[in-house]
Amino acid sequence: MPGFPAEVGAVDLMIGFPSAQARSHYDFLKPQLRDAESADMEFPAEYMFKGVPNQLADEDDPVAVTVAKMDACGVAVGLVGLSETGLRAAKEHPDRFRLSLEVDPNEITAAVRRIRAAHEEHRIAAVTTFPAGCNPQVPVSDRRYYPIYQTCIDLDIPIISNAGIPGPRVPAACQDVMHFDQVCYDFPELRIVMRHGAEPWEDLAVKLMLKWPGLYYMTSAFAPKYYPKAIVDYANTRGADKIMYAGYYPMGLSLERIFRELPDVPFKAEVWPKFLRENAMRVFKLGADESR
Repeated sequence: MPGFPAEVGAVDLMIGFPSAQARSHYDFLKPQLRDAESADMEFPAEYMFKGVPNQLADEDDPVAVTVAKMDACGVAVGLVGLSETGLRAAKEHPDRFRLSLEVDPNEITAAVRRIRAAHEEHRIAAVTTFPAGCNPQVPVSDRRYYPIYQTCIDLDIPIISNAGIPGPRVPAACQDVMHFDQVCYDFPELRIVMRHGAEPWEDLAVKLMLKWPGLYYMTSAFAPKYYPKAIVDYANTRGADKIMYAGYYPMGLSLERIFRELPDVPFKAEVWPKFLRENAMRVFKLGADESR
């Protein structure tokens, strides 16, 4: 497709490693799921996805499998969670992986200490959080998040937060995009990145990104053919520096499908390098010479 750069060296802001025990990764949600169908799901949002690739043969190495898929699709760098496998990947492939830390703001002081320790020891590039997945849930603008936001400012790292209706069958009000308005007002130095769509409030997400310099959006958990029109239009106009690529491998989407569909997204030619690489390098400070 015209304008799509085949060899841009993409940064994937949400990637992971396949696992033979993938179902256990979602045990933290079990206390909140009440419907019978969710209890039988391998993946609590699997009703939204087909052919979930999160599986691994006994003889396969999860890091090697992910690196091979990154190579095949032109993904240069992946942001992965701080785990035993993530740490090994970053050690074996320091130029290919950066680490993030998932936090539950209910812990407050413990969460702040975990962030500071992870940054000191592992140089994490970001904090991530799932407000609707916390137990109890924590709204994005809740006071329990505020020490975490200030810590991210102090360490000069962004925080990634789910926005919009969650896939798992749990309440959504805590992820209403309007919460981000108050956070950006109270923390003008914070870099905060919305993940997982922001639907059905994607138009509001655009309005708030226009309003607040530190608010961004990444395309995690959406196949490219389902990218919200409001987000694509914004990237093609005033938001070229605000929208970043993120996949969902192996949690729900294959890299092969993502990069097969990407060329059909109607981004302008000048948007592609920013979307696939440059914005992430700047916002997450992934390059030694990259400025904010």
